[in-house]
Amino acid sequence: MFGSRPVRTRHVSAAVVTLALSPALCARAVPVAVADDGPDPARPVDIGGGRRVTLDCRGSGSPTVVLVSGAGGASDEWTHIVDAARPEAEPRPDPSAVLPEVARFTRVCAYDRPGTTRLDGTPNRSTPVTGPTTAAAGVEDLRATLAAAGEHPPYVLVGASWGAMIASLYARTEPARTAGLVTVDGASPFLKDTLTPAQWATWIDKIRSTNPGKGLETPDYPAAVRELRAAPAPPRGLPAVVLTSDRPWDLAVGGGSTWPAWLAAQRRLAEELRARHVTDTDSGHGIAVERPRLVARAIHDVVEQARAGQER
Repeated sequence: MFGSRPVRTRHVSAAVVTLALSPALCARAVPVAVADDGPDPARPVDIGGGRRVTLDCRGSGSPTVVLVSGAGGASDEWTHIVDAARPEAEPRPDPSAVLPEVARFTRVCAYDRPGTTRLDGTPNRSTPVTGPTTAAAGVEDLRATLAAAGEHPPYVLVGASWGAMIASLYARTEPARTAGLVTVDGASPFLKDTLTPAQWATWIDKIRSTNPGKGLETPDYPAAVRELRAAPAPPRGLPAVVLTSDRPWDLAVGGGSTWPAWLAAQRRLAEELRARHVTDTDSGHGIAVERPRLVARAIHDVVEQARAGQER
């Protein structure tokens, strides 16, 4: 997610310290063959340049919701849940997870970005690329994937953690194709301002120094911040919701707790987007797997606002 994949409550505080400390990311990503049939609804999409991206689309209706997972996270981040009463349990697929829940009221797609791993530690099924990766590169891949798959705008972009940087940049650079935006404890460009300079530098150094294997996703946060600040302002009147965790967690980069800085950056993100800010989430950083119905309700609200705007 933000710095890794905190899919179990007991992993959140430690796992978000940096990308490479995630158990899922510690497995080396090796490309595997993609089956074109079978019960798995995900399918490979040829995006050119000898590359394929695995895409999972379900449901029908407009606007289409596009789910953008956190750092290192594959599309199953949106099809699995964790049992809050049993934090030691493995994530499991469930019809109440975000993707199947959203498929009940509109078209929805999730995809495996290059270098991501599935919740069971197996490698992603998309063609790997060299890193680190930027938000702009993520937008280019997302644009190419949706076009190659024949998915039609407008889109409601939903970004968890690092995925919020990609979703936000897409909304800024593709306003005619964007119908709404939801961030799920999303990475905020304002974190660079709310952390102390020493905390920011230490955290970035950790990410750069702990990539556990070639081909694994390593976000370039400084580049993403520059890209977002250079992009046009968020579209006025864009339906948006910002979901923020309310169970404290920490980047553990020294100089005191980073939790207040995270909350301050979330507030500034909500203000910039003119978004409804939901802070009572009863969740850690992994809101999508811990409180999937809450996320689905936020998406439903944005979809309904988008539909009302289209009718007008």
